[in-house]
Amino acid sequence: MFLLDTNVLVYAWDDRDPHKWKIAQGLIRLAAEGTGRAAPHLLGEYSAVMLHKVKPDVSPANVLTALDSLSQLRVVPSNAAVIRRAVEAHATYGIHFYDGLLVASAEQAGCTHIYSEDLSHGQRYFGVEVVNPFL
Repeated sequence: MFLLDTNVLVYAWDDRDPHKWKIAQGLIRLAAEGTGRAAPHLLGEYSAVMLHKVKPDVSPANVLTALDSLSQLRVVPSNAAVIRRAVEAHATYGIHFYDGLLVASAEQAGCTHIYSEDLSHGQRYFGVEVVNPFL
């Protein structure tokens, strides 16, 4: 089982890099089949990136359509233990709190991997390995 990071979702709808687009599309298909998970903050962060950073012509309607298509993703429930573990990840590994939230969510869901371009490829956080699928 794996957890997706926001950048995978962004690349799945941003076709300016065909190589990354194709890989991201494949990972989202796998996730939708039940082997992937999403962190609680993922869809919010994805929406913010799409509306404010990726393309100036992305409309809220386009983002809503994308969110509808992502509704099949299983979101890891958030609770006080996940937030606490995110803080521990920050303290232990020196990563940003939101990256710690990603790690904590993956650990809670029993994921073995996080697919992310932002975290260090091959790094293990609490036993969860980061894989950069775009290398």
